[in-house]
Amino acid sequence: MTTTAPVGLVAVVDGGVGASPQRPDGRLKVTGEFAFSSDLWADDMLWGATLRSPHPRARITALDIGPALRVPGVYAVLTHEDVPGEPLYGLEHVDQPVLAAGVVRYQGEPIVIVAADHPETARRAAARVEVGYEVLDPVTDPEAALDPAGPRVHVDRPNLLRHVPIRRGDPHATAAVVVTGEYEVGMQDQAFLGPESGLAVPAEDGGIDLYIATQWLHVDQKQVAACLGLPADKVRLTLAGVGGAFGAREDLSMQVHASMLALRTGRPVKMVYGREESFFGHVHRHPARLRYEHGADEHGRLVYVKARILLDGGAYASSTGAVVANAATLGVGPYDVPNVVMDAYGLYTNNPPCGAMRGFGAVQACFAYESQMDRLAAALGLDPVELRVRNALHTGDLMPTGQVVEGPAPVAELLRLVQDRPAAPAQADFAPGGTANTTRGEGVVRGVGYGIGIKNVCFSEGFDDFATARVRLEVVGGRPAVLVHTAAAEVGQGLVTVQAQIVRTELGVEQVTIAPADTAVGSAGSSSASRQTYMTGGAVRAACQAIRTRLLDRLAAPELTRAPSSTDSDKKVPFLSLEGGRVVGADGNVVAEIVELLADEAIEETVQWRHRPTSALDPQTGQGDAHVQYAFAAHRATVDVDVELGLVKVVEIVTAQDVGKAVNPGAVAGQIQGGTAQGLGLALMEEVQLVDGKVRNPSFTDYLLPTIMDMPPMQLDILEMADPHSPYGLRGVGEPPTISSTPAVVAAIRAATGAALTRVPVRPEHIVGV
Repeated sequence: MTTTAPVGLVAVVDGGVGASPQRPDGRLKVTGEFAFSSDLWADDMLWGATLRSPHPRARITALDIGPALRVPGVYAVLTHEDVPGEPLYGLEHVDQPVLAAGVVRYQGEPIVIVAADHPETARRAAARVEVGYEVLDPVTDPEAALDPAGPRVHVDRPNLLRHVPIRRGDPHATAAVVVTGEYEVGMQDQAFLGPESGLAVPAEDGGIDLYIATQWLHVDQKQVAACLGLPADKVRLTLAGVGGAFGAREDLSMQVHASMLALRTGRPVKMVYGREESFFGHVHRHPARLRYEHGADEHGRLVYVKARILLDGGAYASSTGAVVANAATLGVGPYDVPNVVMDAYGLYTNNPPCGAMRGFGAVQACFAYESQMDRLAAALGLDPVELRVRNALHTGDLMPTGQVVEGPAPVAELLRLVQDRPAAPAQADFAPGGTANTTRGEGVVRGVGYGIGIKNVCFSEGFDDFATARVRLEVVGGRPAVLVHTAAAEVGQGLVTVQAQIVRTELGVEQVTIAPADTAVGSAGSSSASRQTYMTGGAVRAACQAIRTRLLDRLAAPELTRAPSSTDSDKKVPFLSLEGGRVVGADGNVVAEIVELLADEAIEETVQWRHRPTSALDPQTGQGDAHVQYAFAAHRATVDVDVELGLVKVVEIVTAQDVGKAVNPGAVAGQIQGGTAQGLGLALMEEVQLVDGKVRNPSFTDYLLPTIMDMPPMQLDILEMADPHSPYGLRGVGEPPTISSTPAVVAAIRAATGAALTRVPVRPEHIVGV
């Protein structure tokens, strides 16, 4: 049997830390030659399909798979009774069925899976399964779900998934100026271009080889092995080409289903979701309802913030607990607030499950607290940037959790940078979306708005967050070469490039290859929380440093020793560096060739690397050093609004972000631009529309996304203020631009129209008031 799957090594990359080398997968992706998970192929392969519930909440009263089994070309039809191991899985709570058993809790919940010799045959067979339902009233309102006397989504547990209280200072503090507001954030979809897909291949040892697009190979392995009733070493995962992620691939989709079908049939099984099924097959951003009260003195200094945040987690827990914690701990923004009363709640409902999405928890809170800061500025008669600067966090300040901000906190600097950029030029015409002239300028008003946000980096609350890297230095073709092996998921962020840059910097070797990520090496953790460059980058760096030490130790051999400029031989090793395949002394003289030191031997190191420890939050007060690192970004948005039609054109976006160290400046700029695009989408158009728990727009026809015609010119200021605890002083980059761009765009529309705009995405009727 032959299998088309990730094989070989990623191409050589030029440039060390601080350079912007060309991505090794870039040309392949642009030309269409890159193999994504949906391109996988194996001889004798079958195709899998899924039957999903049309109802958000129902009891299954009958289930007949006979009609599906009678379809020619069908090899297997499986239900919950065929799950060989644990029937449930989950990231934080094991609460989600592999296949529905007795009840369904959201529209799109999987009930039956089918394997057939053609994808259309599998889909037709799945449609022939006969299911009887007793339809029940769904729990779709998170406010109603919070009522302990109301109906439960899960009969064995309350609807309240997690409550995080934050209490700091005087809960009864009063202030001279008080503003209140209620806000709402709609359900956003990650909308990656590559739908869920993968290939499961049964192995001779009774296990399974799974080629999959995911964000966390080892957590998938753990869950899949449990559900299959197999030891972990018999469930081997290899990362297939990932067509975007943004958090939605942290949870399982078709991993267990394809594996079950492959083990049952004894043949490889491929599953590929269509676009509509993808909307039902992954988690979304949590919709939120937020109530805020800000109090300030007459000079505009914040006295207190009180807030209540409801996050709709949908039918299953996923990572709702972490999202609630982020919303609570970051819920007052990058401001110094002496008194805080904050309550954040995550709830089960019969809406689609929600989980990780870029900036999770911080995005929802930022829209509310930045809207509040604009209200407070208006009430005080202050410039909105000036108000923010007066209250900006600085190094040494305390977060609402009591944690000291140890690293740089350039909040005021970022705000001044975006404020001081020249204003956007006037537009000759008005064409929202860039598609047509709907007006010649009548009723068009310009507005400018600001936003700044804060995000934690890496995993928090005492989680044992680590990454593993295996690095091998050897001679290949007469030249020193390095092979890097990690399980870190490259999801489009450029991690394969970054790993090679770190090796070149630490070992001075040009020829660097990155092995395909798989579970044959220790876990690298998730490609989420802006953590992979920090964590896997830290692991690769540490492994390289260990190799460097071992390599330089070989200089003790007399035949390899060259006289250094200093006469003190005990001091020669600490002053040596590796450059261009050579060992170079402090005086610039070549001490040895790396090839000479290696001879026919290789040096290999495997390192499990951890960041500095964090701690759990106190369950009553929310106090604790919960986070590893804080990152900050600011935006200024300029919009033209047709106040008669309710149409918006974003004319320009200015952004400033502190990245600690731009390991790859080109990739950093790309992350900021892409993150800003997602924030703009949430501000103006992106929403999974639900009616009584049912998704009304599961397609890219009706789920609107920003295109290149919607994105305005962007001006970027990138600060490099080193974090004292991270590798190279870097900060996570990917999430902050998504957080502050949304409130900046909405603030600009408010400035143009005077409308309150308390909900995102903003729709035309919100602007014209109908």
